[in-house]
Amino acid sequence: MMKGKDSEEVEIDLEDSSDPESDNGEEPEMLWKAPPAHEEEEDIHTTTLVEISDTKPLINVRDPHDINDCLKVTFEDVIAEPVSVRSGDRVWIWSNALFEVSRVWIYRIVTVILAIPISIISGLLFAILSCFHIWMVSPCSHCLRIGARWLQSLWSIVLSVVVRPFLTSAGRCCGGFSIHLAKE
Repeated sequence: MMKGKDSEEVEIDLEDSSDPESDNGEEPEMLWKAPPAHEEEEDIHTTTLVEISDTKPLINVRDPHDINDCLKVTFEDVIAEPVSVRSGDRVWIWSNALFEVSRVWIYRIVTVILAIPISIISGLLFAILSCFHIWMVSPCSHCLRIGARWLQSLWSIVLSVVVRPFLTSAGRCCGGFSIHLAKE
């Protein structure tokens, strides 16, 4: 797993705060501690082709434009207990842990199954759209602009002969009015 901006050590206390023996004023013992994410060594499976690749810097920054900023979901964003209704602390902590683990691993499993076919389909779609745009849309739009040059000249004449004098005279008629705002 790659180390990102949000990687930090997570400590989860599995003690129930309603236990009477834990109220002796001491720090509770951490029963479960998640290790921080460590960077994998990059030279384990690297080849010369990977080292000179243009895509290698993109592996560390997977969402540089924050396109999927709305998907930064935590347990507290999905499940929240009000003060009046609360489950036991251990239930809350284990639910949180299971939510995070299942969210991460199900995402990984689904991406293993779907990422390659969807990326092939997306690449095919973008290649077809690019080819269509380069070889059909752009030439046709240039031909239309060249062919419609006379229409642009005609429109400019209509604006200068009809619309400009009307708006100029309306501006001169209304130019004599003045508005003064005064406080009482």
